[in-house]
Amino acid sequence: MDLGFYDFQPYPFQRLNSLLAGFHRQGIEYFDLTIGEPKFETPKAIQEEVAKNLHLLNQYPKSRGEEELIDAQREFLKQRFQVEIPREGLIPTFGTREVLFNFPLFVRPRKMAFPNPFYQIYEGAGIVARSSINYLELTPENRFKPQISQLEGDEELIILNSPNNPTGSVMELEELAQWVEYALKKDVILVGDECYSELYRETPPPSLLQASQLVGNREFKNVVVVNSLSKRNSAPGLRSGFIAGDKEIIQKYLQFRSYVGCAIPLPLQKGAVVGWLDFNSPEYYRKIYQENFQLAEEILGISPPPATFYIWLKVSNDIHFTIEAYKRGVKVLPGRFLGRKGAGKGFVRLALVYPPEYLRKPLEILGNLL
Repeated sequence: MDLGFYDFQPYPFQRLNSLLAGFHRQGIEYFDLTIGEPKFETPKAIQEEVAKNLHLLNQYPKSRGEEELIDAQREFLKQRFQVEIPREGLIPTFGTREVLFNFPLFVRPRKMAFPNPFYQIYEGAGIVARSSINYLELTPENRFKPQISQLEGDEELIILNSPNNPTGSVMELEELAQWVEYALKKDVILVGDECYSELYRETPPPSLLQASQLVGNREFKNVVVVNSLSKRNSAPGLRSGFIAGDKEIIQKYLQFRSYVGCAIPLPLQKGAVVGWLDFNSPEYYRKIYQENFQLAEEILGISPPPATFYIWLKVSNDIHFTIEAYKRGVKVLPGRFLGRKGAGKGFVRLALVYPPEYLRKPLEILGNLL
């Protein structure tokens, strides 16, 4: 019997574990630089607010989200990007992974496009939505930024990821504005995955919402963005994100979400309110990541990216380098596991998500291997 199961690709970490299975050694200390999970304590104020509201677990949360969380996220957008979003133009989400997966299912595009290499959830959503996919390859020649010239002209949904995972590249405001103009001209829905927007070294990266305003699209027609507290406030377990932009799309998507069943528990919403209005903790974490980048620059001889906490390290052979690094006690992720059609080949991704004193040893091991 053919049940029509979806043909998902193995997740990059599954592929990595299979690759390294025969090389594990007992008694060796392993440093895992593969997963983009901040290893710093979530701010106490968030923890305390969640604990203080545990009694609210006896209530069903609304699919819409609580008004105070909506207002806190709108205030974040106002302070950080000088963008004012009406209440009906924003929905709190259970992190951003779920929305990046189910938003394309809501849209059901016949064809979608996104950068390559990429966050694998994009492709999974395309597979379930039965969409054909245009993989926009990121290379040193295009400065790891997708180009409008790579489009085929019949895409109905485009995902941009800036700051970019895994390369750390950042699209300038004028570059984003060109994509907004294209989306309006072609009547394409444009999604900005901006989950790393607060992890920058010097210049705060722009938002697709700002680019929309720049070209006079003040109602954000055809444009939505997602963002999260996971990286910004070292709170991946809080699962607090949002989608914001075109209110007509957002309101239709809200109806869809009422069937999905991904409402946010009330204690987590209370803690998230504190997190979104906290602009001090992100600055604290940024300073740590800046130290980590300086350490990587010193030891690996690389130029750090302008944002994220990743190093997209050029190597001669990413599979060989990954195996040799693992033999020496450092786990990295081959670039080709994050891409399709050869994208990412010859690079490995390092996640600098630990304190500098912890990172020095694994970086020295990698430096010697280079």
